Amino acid sequence: MRCSYLFFVLSVLACSIQANTERTKDDLNQVQQQLKDTNKTFKEQQALLNTIEQALKKADVAIAASSKKLKQLKFDVELNLTEQATLKDKIKSLESDKAKQQAALAAQLKSAFMTGNHDYGKLLLSQDQVQHVERTLNYYQYLNNARIKELEKLKATLIELENSRQLLAQNQVQLEALLSTQEEQQNALLIAKKEQKAEFNTLKRTLQKTQSQLVYLKQNEQVLKQTLEQLSRDLAQSEVKLVGLQKRKGKLDWPSRGKLTHRFGQKKHGSLKWKGVLMSGKEGAPVKTIADGQVLFADWLKGFGWVIVVDHGKGFMSLYGHSQALLKDVGDKVKAGEQIALVGQSGGQSNPSLYFEIRHKGRAVNPVKWCRRI
Repeated sequence: MRCSYLFFVLSVLACSIQANTERTKDDLNQVQQQLKDTNKTFKEQQALLNTIEQALKKADVAIAASSKKLKQLKFDVELNLTEQATLKDKIKSLESDKAKQQAALAAQLKSAFMTGNHDYGKLLLSQDQVQHVERTLNYYQYLNNARIKELEKLKATLIELENSRQLLAQNQVQLEALLSTQEEQQNALLIAKKEQKAEFNTLKRTLQKTQSQLVYLKQNEQVLKQTLEQLSRDLAQSEVKLVGLQKRKGKLDWPSRGKLTHRFGQKKHGSLKWKGVLMSGKEGAPVKTIADGQVLFADWLKGFGWVIVVDHGKGFMSLYGHSQALLKDVGDKVKAGEQIALVGQSGGQSNPSLYFEIRHKGRAVNPVKWCRRI
């Protein structure tokens, strides 16, 4: 009886173990399938993010190009208007000179007419009036010379006046062309901004759906870190000598006007913290370098948009991101307070802002401790 019972128990246990083994296998297969699906989904999401990012970069590039052209066009228009004002003043002055010269010539002609009743033949034949004849002839010669000079001056004035009028007409035509081009660039900028906004919203929705924002931000930070490390290595081989920032700690001017919307050391996302500050700003506002230096990097970076990095010597660098356009190139030397970029929202920013970092020997330092109080 006991043997039968034992056999029954063992049979039940064997069936149970077999069932558990099969369930475990099924569970393992499900987990493996889920991992495959997750990996596939992750790769698809990464591919989608890369596609969106390239579209965003394309929009940022278009905005930068239009912004730089508009800035140059604005300068050209102002220069043209200044030249027109100068030409108008010159024409006014020439008109006044012409009136004076015409009046002087008219007075001379009148004087010549008033003395024109003398008979030259009689004067020459009058032997008893030799001195009088000589004085009269000298007077006529003087009048003739004076008339010739006034005529030459008037002729030169008229030629210069005509040239000035032609230049003014050319400038007005050029101005019309500049204003037309400016309008075209404004329209191109508006289209690019719409595209930028659309791509930003797509990126934002995708990140929310995939819940991969932390991974995305970590990737962006890694790209920035690698870029700065490479710049540091290049800098070690550079012969440019700069004095650094140490002596100006706490006295540096901020690169742009605006409120600090994110501060150094604040939590960014998950375990990530801000390595610099994010400043609100007005789109197209000037971004100025905080000290003398040389441009090390000027290009578009994933997550940071248009970025410019300036070397200040002694291991100090400053970084300016999310620009609308960069106004300097690699190798350019810049002075403290010199405009190097325009405030924008490149790299996926919802509002115009400036990302600003100061680094010393590759380590991010708090800009608030280095710049004056806002």
